[in-house]
Amino acid sequence: MLPQSPEAIVRFPRQWTDDMFMATSVLARVGEATKDPKYGAAGSKRPSTANSTRINESVVLRLPLLLLFFAGGCAALIYELVWFYLVELVVGASSISIAVLLASFMGGMAIGSALLPRVVSPARHPLRVIAALELGIGAIGLLMPFAMPLVQAGYVALAGFGHASVLLRALVCALVMLPPTMLMGATLPAIARWAGTSRTGSSTVGFLYMANIAGAAFGTVLAGFYLLRVYDTVIASLVAVGFNALAASIAWWIASRYGHTARAESMSVSIPAAGSRLPVPVYIVAGLSGLTALGAEVVWTRQLSLLFGASVYNFSLILAVFLVGLGLGSFAGATIAKRTSNPSRALGVCQLLLVLAIAFGAMAIVDVLPQWRATAAFLPQVRASIPLTFAYDAARCAFAFLPATLLWGASFPLAVAAAATGRNATRSVSRVNAINTLGSLVGALGFTLVGIPYLGSQRAQQALAVFAAISSATLLLWTPRRPNAPGKATPYVVVAALLAVTGMAMAMVPAVPGRLIAFGRSVDSWPTIKQFLYLKEGAVASIAVTVNTSGAKQFHIAGKVEASDMDIDMRLERMLGHVPALAHPHPRKILIVGNGAGVTAGALAVHPEVERIVICEIERMVPPSARQFFGKENHHVLDDLRTQVVFDDARHFLMTTKEKFDIITSDPIHPWVRGAATLYSLEYLQLVRDHLEPGGIVTQWIPLYETNVRSVKSELGTFARVFPDTTLWNPDLLEEGYDLVAMGRLTPATLDEAVIQQRLDESPAVRQSLSEVTLTTAGALLSTYAGRAVDLAPWLADAEINRERQLRLQYLAGLAANTDERYLIFQSIVKYRRYPADLFAVSAELEGQLRRWYSQ
Repeated sequence: MLPQSPEAIVRFPRQWTDDMFMATSVLARVGEATKDPKYGAAGSKRPSTANSTRINESVVLRLPLLLLFFAGGCAALIYELVWFYLVELVVGASSISIAVLLASFMGGMAIGSALLPRVVSPARHPLRVIAALELGIGAIGLLMPFAMPLVQAGYVALAGFGHASVLLRALVCALVMLPPTMLMGATLPAIARWAGTSRTGSSTVGFLYMANIAGAAFGTVLAGFYLLRVYDTVIASLVAVGFNALAASIAWWIASRYGHTARAESMSVSIPAAGSRLPVPVYIVAGLSGLTALGAEVVWTRQLSLLFGASVYNFSLILAVFLVGLGLGSFAGATIAKRTSNPSRALGVCQLLLVLAIAFGAMAIVDVLPQWRATAAFLPQVRASIPLTFAYDAARCAFAFLPATLLWGASFPLAVAAAATGRNATRSVSRVNAINTLGSLVGALGFTLVGIPYLGSQRAQQALAVFAAISSATLLLWTPRRPNAPGKATPYVVVAALLAVTGMAMAMVPAVPGRLIAFGRSVDSWPTIKQFLYLKEGAVASIAVTVNTSGAKQFHIAGKVEASDMDIDMRLERMLGHVPALAHPHPRKILIVGNGAGVTAGALAVHPEVERIVICEIERMVPPSARQFFGKENHHVLDDLRTQVVFDDARHFLMTTKEKFDIITSDPIHPWVRGAATLYSLEYLQLVRDHLEPGGIVTQWIPLYETNVRSVKSELGTFARVFPDTTLWNPDLLEEGYDLVAMGRLTPATLDEAVIQQRLDESPAVRQSLSEVTLTTAGALLSTYAGRAVDLAPWLADAEINRERQLRLQYLAGLAANTDERYLIFQSIVKYRRYPADLFAVSAELEGQLRRWYSQ
């Protein structure tokens, strides 16, 4: 861009020839402004020969400008993925933490956008300002992975529970997120200062916004599929710093070649009055457009995470496709803004079409896309190939997203063009950008904390359609018209059209089917459901309780069966509680990580020694449903006066409590689910170990299904690294392989059959609880032994340790979510099983049985 008339350099497709002629006069004016004779004599009306040799620079500069904003967007999304993860480790991953994280991130960008015109003098070269902003972002990005341990130490020293803790989380997020995000938010208004307020100048801002979004999509894929999978948060941050350095270098290079005068903001031709006289309605529309975009992203990401599986890859895929749609829409919107004489009318039409596009997206996700899976004859071939699986899911995302994302993307450059006043480009762009970002913030928070939990997805999406209709009406009814102008619709016609379109959209938005909430990506299994007992969409996860055709009662969380009253599930859930309780001589204080159906907590509650049970659960809807529908199976533990339910991320709870426990048992969701691998990490397990009383015991669920050998090795290798005295227990009496209980002890001790049997005899409630899952004696319980870490050492030699800095497990498990190696994994483990003479003290009869069994 150039002072006075920068649009000659940054014009885009379909006017290449005109650009060549326009560049000649523009370069001459630059020569006049900079007094550089090689651009032509001062005051000359015609370019010199030297001027002609520089014409091609107008074309060449398009690529650097696009690359500048592409690199900045790429860095921003890499940082977003890394910083969200790092800050979540400090303040927890609960819905409250996610809300304050989003507020800090988006709020920072809005503040930065609004402050730039007030803080930075117009006399400063905008490209040098952008270079400084990018360098500032890079400096903070470089420090963030190393500064977060210090932030965590300070936070943990002060943190607790309740409202004060929420305020402290918000303060920490603000301190961490606001400085870099304010710098990010200021880049677009800075370039607007150079682009000017002409129609083409405003269009230019739209094209650069498109490049920024394209970079963001690329950064999402780069970080989600490669950097964080292969390397870690530090390397990913360094790559983002490199993109910041590239953007700063390009900005500085352009600034060094082309000067800037503060007059550039007021020397462009103003947009016609039809757009320039409507700043307030345009700002309203910018805010509502941001609200509907992020609100829909929240709802649709939740639903597609059910349909595709909530792996870290699918999260990155969904976000990338959403951003690609926004980028393509921005390109189209910028093109329209450059050519239309009434951008406010075009923006109003965009918002009107959005009403139907939102309804289409809602219908496509729950009614159309599941049918693709059910009817696709080629699906086995697709699922056999990981790249084809991702490509297929990307195509499904695009089908649902593109109509709406194209319109949201087009709305931003049209809003910029419509709000431009012809006097201050920076102020117009900064206001549109800030208000749009604030609208996005309200949409993200509102639909996460209120829309989905209290309205449900169907009403939430109907509300989004209504907001889009209000946005459209704001412009279509308020846009100034010339009296008696031909072809103009009357307000009555506009209102009738809006009502008709809104009514059609409301009817199109379907309810989220129970089969999707219950079975998610295994939605084909829905015919096995005989009855839905409970359906609820919470702030973090969706919950269902069903009865299947065989009469079994199932508890579903986030599209997966997490518990049931079937023998194999009940045996696992009760063993997670009874095995450590019987191995511990006197368990008094218990911590349960993950409530589920409450069966594990109930198993521990029947032990007479237990005095206190703390259940740490992240989703508030889970305990009430477990109390209502699984009270018998969980021994009504949630009505027990000894039980306290804490709604928080387990890692955050352990970081912020000084309480120690005799037993900590953990039954998290599958490690391929995004974020769950934190509860299998080395650092988390060390935190668990530090919160055990002397002689304490920890148990953890290890799934063998929907995973592969490498993932299970990572889980067991990491667990054994922290608890060398690790033993494995198998709830599958047929020994075909399904899942395992890993038990780690601080103090090795003998498991005495006679002592355990005596405790069973002295506690009828405990004996009854185990008998209900066919474990009637101490010998039967000890017979579930499946091996121990010391014997598995050769098999675990190449285990990839799951650390918080990388969370290797969620990337390994995410690629294996469609794999079924349960039998292979189990047989690989029991191949190393030997009779543990130093661990068991059992009768000669049981010892003989076990020795014969293990030698087979």
